[in-house]
Amino acid sequence: MDYLEFKIKCLEQFREILIAELSMIGFDSFLENEEGIDAYTLESDFDRVAFDEVIAQYKVDAQITLEEGVMPKVNWNEEWEKNYDPIEVDDLVYVRASFHPSVPGFKHEIVINPKMSFGTGHHATTFQMLRHQGEIDHQGKRVLDVGSGTGILAIMAHLLGASQVEAFDIDDWCVDNGNENFDLNGLTTRMNLGTIREVRPQGEFDIVLANINKNILLDEMAIYTGLLKEKGFLLLSGFYTEDIEDLNNCAKPLGLELISQQSKDNWAALILQKKI
Repeated sequence: MDYLEFKIKCLEQFREILIAELSMIGFDSFLENEEGIDAYTLESDFDRVAFDEVIAQYKVDAQITLEEGVMPKVNWNEEWEKNYDPIEVDDLVYVRASFHPSVPGFKHEIVINPKMSFGTGHHATTFQMLRHQGEIDHQGKRVLDVGSGTGILAIMAHLLGASQVEAFDIDDWCVDNGNENFDLNGLTTRMNLGTIREVRPQGEFDIVLANINKNILLDEMAIYTGLLKEKGFLLLSGFYTEDIEDLNNCAKPLGLELISQQSKDNWAALILQKKI
């Protein structure tokens, strides 16, 4: 599948807002530049109506102009080298690309060479998921990473001592990139292709990780719960702080109890535990 490319010129203070809004309607990769942002989404995921609504909402205030195009999949390492800086999640983990040197003082290090995959640690949702993972005992645990993207959360689970890690994504490009990143970080597991209903992972898992978006999380919450062991943990992100109540209302009837929550740049992340 090809990616659609949108070169959006806008005022600087609106860049993060537009990235957040477009992330919620299926865009999964962004590059910031001096004039605004370049936004990318799979052609199959593009929602023209939702996109036009976002642009119309901010067009005047953000002084938006845009160009649209289609681009085939390419190796994005060169572009990421220009724009990708290492990420520090407290003293827990240092996330870098292979062209960056190691830095001492962190418990763990992850090497990620992202192409068109989501999950570099830069986005608030990934950052918070990594932080939440550091709060959960992974030693000897069985972990499932739903919508794995670059594979960064699966890699974190491995580094934290998980005995088995399974991961999958709906995009074959992410799967290829994720498996390359698995190799860089010493994982022998392979990322699978498909939705959770297509991949049909076999439970029970001690920990399920899902950093996707609100609608998918609500739709698949019962499946995640069914794959969890009793007292197992479900870590969620990919939604705004104002969506926490909706997620929690969906989780409670399934026997999931909210254990912890955090927010960053208006993006939220939850830790839920299966009580029954």
